[in-house]
Amino acid sequence: MREQTANRVFDTINFIVLFLCTLICLAPFLHILAISLSSVKPIQAGLVSLIPIDLNFEAYTKVFTDPAMIRSLFFTILLTVIFTVMCMVLTIAMGYPLAKKKLKGRKLFMFVVVITMFFSGGIIPEYILIKNLGLLDSIWALVLPGLVNPFYLIILISFFNNIPESLEESAEIDGSSHFRTLLSIMIPLSLPVITTLSLFYAVGRWNGFTDTLMYINSPSLYPLQLKLYQLIQNNMVSELIQMEGSQMATVVPESLKAASVIFATVPILIVYPWLQRYFVSGVMLGAVKG
Repeated sequence: MREQTANRVFDTINFIVLFLCTLICLAPFLHILAISLSSVKPIQAGLVSLIPIDLNFEAYTKVFTDPAMIRSLFFTILLTVIFTVMCMVLTIAMGYPLAKKKLKGRKLFMFVVVITMFFSGGIIPEYILIKNLGLLDSIWALVLPGLVNPFYLIILISFFNNIPESLEESAEIDGSSHFRTLLSIMIPLSLPVITTLSLFYAVGRWNGFTDTLMYINSPSLYPLQLKLYQLIQNNMVSELIQMEGSQMATVVPESLKAASVIFATVPILIVYPWLQRYFVSGVMLGAVKG
C-alpha cells in the first residue's frame, strides 16, 4: 500500500511538472498565433495574450497571396529535402566504416572528425572558399558546407556499435557484401536514429538564414527565414524613420509579422507526427536469439 501511494504521488508530481513545462513551451507559440488572428487595435493596446481578440484573417490573406512568400516556401522545402537527403547519405557512408574497430587509420579519421567540433576556419575563410569554388548565389552554397555534422556522426557511430556483430557475421557467411549488409541489416535496424538525425538536419536547415545572408543575392533563392528576417529588419528601420518625423516609411502590422512567423513554422511542425512512430527504443528486440 505504501509503495502504491508513493507511486501515485510520484506520478502526480510528474504530471504537474510536465504539464507546466508543456504550457511554458506552448505559451510563446499560442501568443504569436493569437496576435496573427487579432485585429490591429487590440494588438496596439496590448490586450492580446493567448486568445485572439476581434478575430481577423486579413494577415493570413496577405501572406498567402504574396508570391514572394509562396516562392520562398517552395524553395525552402526543396532546399531542406536536398540538404537532409545528402547529409544522411554522407553521414551513413562515414558512420558505417568508422564503426568498424578493425578499420585501419580509424583513430586518425575520428581525430579529424572530432577536431572540427572545436575548431573551424572562421567566417571570412569560409566565404573566400565558397567564392573561389564559384558557389556564390547558388543553392549549393547552402547545401555543401554543412553536409556532415560531427556530433550527429558520432551519435550514428555509437548506434552502429551497439548493433550485435553476430548479425553482420551471419550476413557475411551468407555471402553478403558490406554494401548489402549496410542496406539490408544496418539501415533497417537504425531507422530510429536515422529518422531522428534527419529531423535534426531538416530543422537546422529550415531555420538557417545566416549563410543565406553571406552567400545569396538573388531574391529567388531566399528561404523563408531570410524573408522573415528582412521583414523584421525593414520594419525596425521604418519605425526609426517614423520616429524621426518622416511620413514615407510604412510599418508592417504586428499581425502580419506574426502570421509570417506561423507560416514559416507550421510546415516543419507538421513533419514531426509522420516521424514519431520511428522513435522506438525497442526496435532491435528479438533481432538476436539464443
